[in-house]
Amino acid sequence: MNIWKKIISPTGANANILIRLVVGGVFLNEGILKFLYPMMQASGRFAKIGIPYPDVFGPLVGAVETVCGLMVILGLLTRPAAFALFIDISVAIVTTKIPVLLGHSFLGFSLIFSDPQYGFLSMVHEACTDFSMWFGLLFLLVTGPGRWSADALITRP
Repeated sequence: MNIWKKIISPTGANANILIRLVVGGVFLNEGILKFLYPMMQASGRFAKIGIPYPDVFGPLVGAVETVCGLMVILGLLTRPAAFALFIDISVAIVTTKIPVLLGHSFLGFSLIFSDPQYGFLSMVHEACTDFSMWFGLLFLLVTGPGRWSADALITRP
């Protein structure tokens, strides 16, 4: 089996559709919000955090979250889409949650709110959705989209 067939193979249980709907739905929503409210969700927020070229990365991240979120929902090229979103959420955790854990800037990424409570528990509270998405994407990368997916239709003999 060639590498491309392995990447899009529809492995996993039929119930994987439930993970795909939740994980893809959250990213689709977040991507759309980046276009609807760029100053609060994308370029404006990215500038406050310290992400370079926020006017470029804001729309780029919004596009990745929208397109790949929809692809995960459909089960279309699920693993490549999940990988792109995995990178996306990993960057979000490093740039926004590690500063909360430490209580100060980290690698040039700033705290974007002044919460008097920092540390592990505050970081976990702030990152609960991020961690859920991170593990949901990891699950899809390992198990695949399941047989109820566009990938299953593409690979059908």
